[in-house]
Amino acid sequence: MTTAFDTPPVHFTLPGQDARGRFVRLDSVLREILAAHDYPTSIKLVLAEAITICALIGSLMKQDGGQVTIQAQTEGGIVELLVVDYRGGELRGHVRFDAERLARLGANPSLFALFGKGYLALTFDQSFGKGRYQGIVPLDGDSLAQACESYFTQSEQVPTMIRIAIESDATGCRSAGFLVQHLPEGEEGRERLHVRLDHPQWEHVSILAGTLSHGEMLDPALSGRDILWRLFHEEDEVRTVDGAPLVKGCRCNIDHIRDVIGRFPAEEQAEMVGDSGTIAVDCAFCSRIFHIEPVTPAG
Repeated sequence: MTTAFDTPPVHFTLPGQDARGRFVRLDSVLREILAAHDYPTSIKLVLAEAITICALIGSLMKQDGGQVTIQAQTEGGIVELLVVDYRGGELRGHVRFDAERLARLGANPSLFALFGKGYLALTFDQSFGKGRYQGIVPLDGDSLAQACESYFTQSEQVPTMIRIAIESDATGCRSAGFLVQHLPEGEEGRERLHVRLDHPQWEHVSILAGTLSHGEMLDPALSGRDILWRLFHEEDEVRTVDGAPLVKGCRCNIDHIRDVIGRFPAEEQAEMVGDSGTIAVDCAFCSRIFHIEPVTPAG
């Protein structure tokens, strides 16, 4: 069930400042994703941040059917793997971590304490056969949002600001995310030769956006459009449109799993069979276990 806090992302453009952005809030969708595993609070918070960022970045994709995957990984870190993805408004994510080491960290571990010298990989799978591309940046700074800002600045040559607000209580988490970007030359899709962090248009937009508070982002009495009006009401024009509704969307499918298993030779399938006489396949995203009978290999 959705709540009043669950609303589609608001896409906005500031034509007079050559800027675009997104505003998103997650409540029941986020709680549903996090409920798949019994995560400690610190892990819930970092996964909630990653899911919210993924919703923002995923909604930038122009083609239906495209997918954005954000993966944070370390060698020897407490968080061994964090992965989230977005496709057509569907979100999913999970974290694999060392529970014993995490317990020794205390209540509010830093990003470095969780990941050490990790890296963040953003992968964009474009639809209609347009291919895949990926960018990798160090997990520097105090948050995943800062690492993603670095990705856009360094790899995409697009000055970007990302703000994430999260609140957690006994019933779970809810979050809000705000992203704004400067598009040099004024048009999406045109070649961008260099980053202009000191461009007067971007300086103007980033100063206004920097006044957005966590309280405003999480205030259910303020809609996304209310917030954009507060920030940019002095601009000549603010264009807004609703994006795709956001839902939990794990894509585990028993027919697909059978197809994958059927590609293994019969002797390898026999080695996978457990005490139940079936092959147990665990989906880390939704915490479901599928029990599959061995499949006669194709051909």
